[in-house]
Amino acid sequence: MKTLRDAQVGSTVTVKKLHGEGAVKRRIMDMGITKGIDVYIRKVAPLGDPVEVTVRGYELSVRKADAEMIELQ
Repeated sequence: MKTLRDAQVGSTVTVKKLHGEGAVKRRIMDMGITKGIDVYIRKVAPLGDPVEVTVRGYELSVRKADAEMIELQ
């Protein structure tokens, strides 16, 4: 299973499925990361946390733990 954490900087990926429960999954969806949406990987911090992405035209920083819950196609 490939997750957002595994994606390469500079690539555009498509979300396949969100894992996680309740409030965590809801927060990810509230950020605009939903099934079928394209996510551009802008950069990854030196220690791998957080991951900076562009979703629906705006920039986000996603924690490593949250990025592991986002499965890619």
